[in-house]
Amino acid sequence: MITIRVANSNDVKTIQEIAYKTWPDVYGEILSATQLDYMLKAFYSKEVLLDNMLHKGHHFILASEGTMCLGFASFQHDYLDDKVTRLHKIYLLPEAQGKGIGRLLIDAVVGYAKENNSKVLSLNVNRFNKAVTFYQKLGFEIVGKEDIELDHGYLMEDYKLEKQL
Repeated sequence: MITIRVANSNDVKTIQEIAYKTWPDVYGEILSATQLDYMLKAFYSKEVLLDNMLHKGHHFILASEGTMCLGFASFQHDYLDDKVTRLHKIYLLPEAQGKGIGRLLIDAVVGYAKENNSKVLSLNVNRFNKAVTFYQKLGFEIVGKEDIELDHGYLMEDYKLEKQL
């Protein structure tokens, strides 16, 4: 049975472990090993995760089966001072993918968004990520493209997606 619970600062190590196991599988064919390493360090250091949790209003939830954590999602309400909940991250261990756990995490985020009176759930996803079709099956629509420049000349080439609530 899959359970979903709210994460806290004690769960940072678990979130890091999932990211470091998942990103090479998700982005290994899209990003260079150097860019992958840079982005993991930039987005998943203990300091960045704690700052997101404690100061930037990011909520993290974990999906587990028994004592094994299989994935996580993070989201932020009132994104850009609008009635939007922003899904910042959702990752599942490779062996947990395709079993409906991602849908459970999205459903949980939708529930939190509705409790917050959000009208839209938004996210960015890499344009070359196979997850684009996953999001579309869950009712998200592509509403634009966004290229985000990072340090060292790295570029995030994303679709902007939204789901009306």
